[in-house]
Amino acid sequence: MTSMKAIRRFKVQQPKSLVTIVEERLRKAIIDAEMRFGEALSEDALSSALGVSRTPVREALARLQLQGLVTIVPKKGTFVFAPTAEDVAELCTFRFMLETNALRECLATAREATLDGMTGAIAAMDAAQASGTRHDYARADTGFHEVFFLHCGNRYLGNAYRSVSGRVAALRTHLSVPLEGEQARSMSEHRLMVEAFANGRLADLDGILRQHILRARDAYGDVLRRASAG
Repeated sequence: MTSMKAIRRFKVQQPKSLVTIVEERLRKAIIDAEMRFGEALSEDALSSALGVSRTPVREALARLQLQGLVTIVPKKGTFVFAPTAEDVAELCTFRFMLETNALRECLATAREATLDGMTGAIAAMDAAQASGTRHDYARADTGFHEVFFLHCGNRYLGNAYRSVSGRVAALRTHLSVPLEGEQARSMSEHRLMVEAFANGRLADLDGILRQHILRARDAYGDVLRRASAG
């Protein structure tokens, strides 16, 4: 007879629900800038484009609202989130608080695994930079920062980061990708972070991370202010 202990070793792979598939596709479209900030989203148009009924689209949009990627306004409709410079400033402050604490935990408990993940992300960023694929670079950049939460060993930090990670990734793609010279600055800062982490220089790591995030805050804010003024 098969014991319960043996059964627990087997994991049954559950197929994704239709709602999850729709959610992931729409999330990708928002993060990859296939949809503009503030763009109106029609359930009918989305269901037609995706070849599904309106029900999974409606449920997927409700999930995306919880992630801060869409805004549902009663009697008006559903829209891709439209960040302001103030939103960006608050988000970047929150992001720094999460990332610096995650890195402290990684240094203390998972230095080797974290360093492997960071260097792997750097390699992907290098490849994207060499090929000129800016969106691939943005995705690799997102992956670099996700490494901190993959290895920090604190699920509450991870959950807090996931609550804003979609917006962080979308801001990066919508606002960083078009900026001239941004990739070179970003790449330099990421390399400095890896060096500081590898050598256990926590104070330097905090300083580089702060500079990296606050520079993004200022650049994003400038783009948004110019857009609202023009």
